[in-house]
Amino acid sequence: MIDDDESVRVASSSLLRSLGWEVSLYSSAESFLEADSLDGLACVITDLNMPGISGLQLQQRLRELRFDVPVMFITAFASDAARRQALDGGAVCFLSKPVDGNAVAECLERIRQGFLKD
Repeated sequence: MIDDDESVRVASSSLLRSLGWEVSLYSSAESFLEADSLDGLACVITDLNMPGISGLQLQQRLRELRFDVPVMFITAFASDAARRQALDGGAVCFLSKPVDGNAVAECLERIRQGFLKD
């Protein structure tokens, strides 16, 4: 989970854990990319607008690194252009804040089902 807003990270972490997911929290895309190991991640959940590397730039960087992991965007700034760019770039979901827990659960279930098919 990558979001520059600590309160969003904490709330999202609680939701994700209640849904049975292990969660690692990052305050920026840079700190995420500098993490010791990205192997074993089931998905990346990121904010769209953050200082430094944006969520869309992170998505592009992950593609460049050939790091094939589902990406979910959760953002307060959901323009049609950003949504289209994220989804065209392979994002699994693009959700608006305040986030609906059921929408997150549905998106994560689609991700889980995708892993079961592989």
